[in-house]
Amino acid sequence: MAQLWGGRFTKETDKLVYNFNASISFDQKFYEQDIRGSKAHVAMLARQGILTQEEKEQIEQGLDGILEDVKSGKLAITSEYEDIHSFVEANLIDRIGDTGKKLHTGRSRNDQVALDMKLYIRDEIDETDELVKNLQQALLKIMEENIYTYMPGFTHMQKAQPVTLAHHVGAYFEMFIRDRSRLSDIRKRMNTCPLGAGALAGTTYPLDREYTASLLGFDGPSGNSMDSVSDRDYVIEFLSALSTIMMHLSRFCEEIITWNSNEYRFVEIDDAYSTGSSIMPQKKNPDIAELVRGKTGRVYGALMSILTTMKGIPLAYNKDMQEDKELTFDAIDTVKGCLALFTGMVSTMQFNKENMEASARNGFTNATDAADYLVNHGVPFRDAHGIVGQLVLTCIDKGISLDELPLEEYQKISPVFEQDIYDAISMKTCVEKRVTAGAPGPEAMKKTIDSYRRYLQGNETGK
Repeated sequence: MAQLWGGRFTKETDKLVYNFNASISFDQKFYEQDIRGSKAHVAMLARQGILTQEEKEQIEQGLDGILEDVKSGKLAITSEYEDIHSFVEANLIDRIGDTGKKLHTGRSRNDQVALDMKLYIRDEIDETDELVKNLQQALLKIMEENIYTYMPGFTHMQKAQPVTLAHHVGAYFEMFIRDRSRLSDIRKRMNTCPLGAGALAGTTYPLDREYTASLLGFDGPSGNSMDSVSDRDYVIEFLSALSTIMMHLSRFCEEIITWNSNEYRFVEIDDAYSTGSSIMPQKKNPDIAELVRGKTGRVYGALMSILTTMKGIPLAYNKDMQEDKELTFDAIDTVKGCLALFTGMVSTMQFNKENMEASARNGFTNATDAADYLVNHGVPFRDAHGIVGQLVLTCIDKGISLDELPLEEYQKISPVFEQDIYDAISMKTCVEKRVTAGAPGPEAMKKTIDSYRRYLQGNETGK
């Protein structure tokens, strides 16, 4: 069992205790970050005269060799090592001898793992942001192609007013703008370097923490050595942002599942993102949408787990904090997978435009516009509201839409109605006259789409 701390102990650690304590099975994900941090640390030690230039070069070559061999599969990360730090250091000593023992000068595993986690989360923020951006590009394409695709807008799951598919999808585009903004905020806020904090109280070696931070792309060193090793706020914030992304994906999936139902038939999901039934040959199930919806709870669980773990931990580092990794890694992998699959699904999905428009007409989504017609002819809105309610009841009784109701029926309830009522309540008119910023009207929507294009061309996540 490769351990870095055996000098104090006279009795070998019980195997069960060792396995319970070890983290190599999951923190091996950090091997690149651990080596990157070690190289920066060694460069700083040499610059400060704590290591010679020759020692620096020897250690760097050894670390590069370990990195190359792990990547190629020549060197396996095995359970004989307690953690990734032990693995790297032990293999370095095997390769270059006693000089490798100087690698850990001026640092602790506490600031080392804090650095590894920050480097890893920072990398994953960038990758997640790119996946959300890819999804936004797919949504923008749908919007560009569906400015005039009419469909019902809903409140309370009831058909409310006519909108367009571009407008509906644009609502999700906005959600993902906020998601990327959150990722950017987290990246900026977490971008301080914990290396040099030591176990909790810094070190007596003359380290240049600013130099180490600059080598690793941080804005500067973290401000308090105790907080440096015990801070996992950025993990909590990232998991919170991932949970919000999953919530948005899940809402969209719920709608796609509804749209895919026999009753609506708004969409046709590509065969590559559907499955059939083992017993019912007619079925085409929206499995990807259902799985994304289901996996949302898994990501929420990771957030609640780390919040619960951290709530009772006194300063500074405690072993409880090792629990920040497994569920975080799983949540990140889950969200990245869901984003990639969801993007593929919506990119290949076909929209049944005629069904969408028919659903809007048959759901009395133009009732508000009929009331507005009366208001524009001098009828008080409250009276107009009651008149149109009576018209809707008449249509329900006859099994027709407002568009199909004869003019004489309109005039039985209010003589104000004229032939132009049909143009006033057409889907085209209902949508096109909504011209305020953010509305579904084509002129407003074209401006929105232009702004989204500019956003995608220029927006990055605080890199």
